[in-house]
Amino acid sequence: DGWDVVLAARRPEKLEAVAGRIAAEAPDATSHVVQVDVTDRTSVDALAATVHDLGGVDLVVNNAGGARGFDSVLDGDVEDWRWMYEANVIGTLQVTQALFGELTRTDAPQVINVVSIAGRGAYRGGAGYNAAKFGETAMTDVMRMEFAEKGVRVCQIDPGRVATDFSLNRFKGDAEKADAVYADNLNLVAEDIAETIRWVAGRPAHMDVDTIMIRPTDQA
Repeated sequence: DGWDVVLAARRPEKLEAVAGRIAAEAPDATSHVVQVDVTDRTSVDALAATVHDLGGVDLVVNNAGGARGFDSVLDGDVEDWRWMYEANVIGTLQVTQALFGELTRTDAPQVINVVSIAGRGAYRGGAGYNAAKFGETAMTDVMRMEFAEKGVRVCQIDPGRVATDFSLNRFKGDAEKADAVYADNLNLVAEDIAETIRWVAGRPAHMDVDTIMIRPTDQA
């Protein structure tokens, strides 16, 4: 759709692969790869400086986050809980704060937060992740209220089960446990969520898409 993109995440090799796909499928678009840790303010500020040098942005997509562990409340690892809150809530907060000044330089600014259905309903073993995602959902709701008066639209996309390395990270590299999450199930893929982001990003400036929940059919 003609977007030039800044790709930012912890693992530059993943970003380079995405940049390669962009170059192959949309040769007129440009992409810039920036390594960033959203839990580290210095790293986030460096990202913002790069964005400033590139002329600002029309859209910020907050997609960082993740889960660690599948323990009960009583057995939950406090460090895992802390990491989930930092990655999901503080990360989204810091990136949005750092880029907001660049965002408001444009005519139709927009923020899209990719959260989770885990921020809408709790489940056994998910307490730490639920708590983080409920927190991110609440923050997104307040963003929408506060940013509207500045002309900035805010959308929350809540995916269900998506076949990515999410579960491998959650189970700390245990491939057998991770694979069992997706085995014999219909699963969304990352491209499904990317297509949803593309659609939201293309809406006219007078239209704010508040929330989209998207799940595989067998999870509905």
